[in-house]
Amino acid sequence: MKLFDVYPLFDVNIVKGQGCKVWDDKGQEYLDLYGGHAVISIGHSHPHYIEKVTAQLQQIGFYSNSVVNKLQAELAERLGKASGYDDYQLFLINSGAEANENALKLASWKTGNVRVLSCEGAFHGRTSLAVEVTHNRKIVAPINDNHHVRFLPLNDLEPWIRELSRGGIAAVILECIQGVGGVQMATPEFAQKLAYACKRYGVPLIADEIQCGYGRSGKFFAHQWLGIRPDIITMAKGIANGFPMGAVLISPDFKPEYGQLGTTFGGNHLGCAAALATLDVMEGEGLVENARQVGEYLMEGIRNIGSSHIKDVRGRGLMIGIELDMPHKMVRKPLIRHEHCFTGAAGQNILRLLPPLCLTKAEADDFIERLIRVQPEED
Repeated sequence: MKLFDVYPLFDVNIVKGQGCKVWDDKGQEYLDLYGGHAVISIGHSHPHYIEKVTAQLQQIGFYSNSVVNKLQAELAERLGKASGYDDYQLFLINSGAEANENALKLASWKTGNVRVLSCEGAFHGRTSLAVEVTHNRKIVAPINDNHHVRFLPLNDLEPWIRELSRGGIAAVILECIQGVGGVQMATPEFAQKLAYACKRYGVPLIADEIQCGYGRSGKFFAHQWLGIRPDIITMAKGIANGFPMGAVLISPDFKPEYGQLGTTFGGNHLGCAAALATLDVMEGEGLVENARQVGEYLMEGIRNIGSSHIKDVRGRGLMIGIELDMPHKMVRKPLIRHEHCFTGAAGQNILRLLPPLCLTKAEADDFIERLIRVQPEED
């Protein structure tokens, strides 16, 4: 048997990580400015994280949601306080796509409607409902193409109001900072007026914080920069520093019913221990504020390079897009091959930076030096 070949791979076998560095099987060190798609929030192999996950595994790693799991209640209390949503309800699952699936189901049940408004450039996952609200026809299979979704431009309020006023809308789903869409950011004016319109027309507003949330923007959630309070908030990626976990924060306006939602692996003992350890480190080391400070420092440093190849630098905290005047692969590949530095990408010409939230200013300077040295290469 061989692997189902759907991933284009860099020819690098990463076998070890520590903080914002990783090493391949040949012993080569790499600076990690991508964190495995924004998943590594507190740094690779943090000793507190290893200690807590190991201790939990020595007790029990998994049992079903048919019994009490006090770690879930502890996580709900801690997460509510950390995020400012202690009056909301928590549902735990395994991934961001599942979080969006469940959020959309809850919204549809509440409204009785099926139509969804989503953003042009949006990415919300690859499962059934999540991929339908993702603005990428290439990954929508015929069975997912149910014509439930209208894609509207970010920061252009008029078409959103027009669609909401027509009625029949189940939900509005919004990334306050688009990831795959190229680190495009919602403005406070747009977000606030959209949130008001959702309230007026009785439509739940879902904030997809899967990539831009969990401290990455320099606040716990990216929408908190915009002065809005969504009805449902979805998260995953950084919540457990690499352990597969997702979560939905749900307004008290939604009343749960037995059997309404369910999951086999979601909220298991090991996952909760990983998430609690992640919160311990985030709070103990001030990583949300570090993301804000180092992110501002890094963006300013990139802007000061003065390269004619850099058209724009945008983002918040440690979610940064570098727009180039050339295909991103011409820079990303030699960054890995010659400068031994991982970054992400978006669109055709955007380098996307999503490092661990523990990135230091010295490591930011190190990245800038490598970016200056890199020589763009054709394939």
